[in-house]
Amino acid sequence: MPIPPGFTTVFPYFFVRDAAAFVEFLVAGLDGIEVGRNVRPDGRIANARVRLGTVTVMVSEATEQFPPMPASYYLYVEDAERAQARAIAAGAAEIMPVENMPYGDRQGGIRDPHGNLWWVSQRLAAGSY
Repeated sequence: MPIPPGFTTVFPYFFVRDAAAFVEFLVAGLDGIEVGRNVRPDGRIANARVRLGTVTVMVSEATEQFPPMPASYYLYVEDAERAQARAIAAGAAEIMPVENMPYGDRQGGIRDPHGNLWWVSQRLAAGSY
């Protein structure tokens, strides 16, 4: 099964209002790397690809046919406190402070400026849950 480089068989696809600002948040707030962008004739993002760690996500400007769809995402990072602080500095709101969890993660929560929830997690324990 052919899959483009940097993609997985399933990956998140965000439809948001002001997709350009959302891409900026992914880069500045979540340490993403923009790896590609296609724009519509009106200059809005048709689709942009941003790498977050080991996964690529796609972002498009919401339309009447494809309205904004906020969701929840679990993001593993090297340092949960630093990552959460970076996201907040880029415009996210804290919904849960960073704490040690009983399942072996150190985790906090944020809501990004586009309404998505992110569980910012640092793995502390070896092995699976």
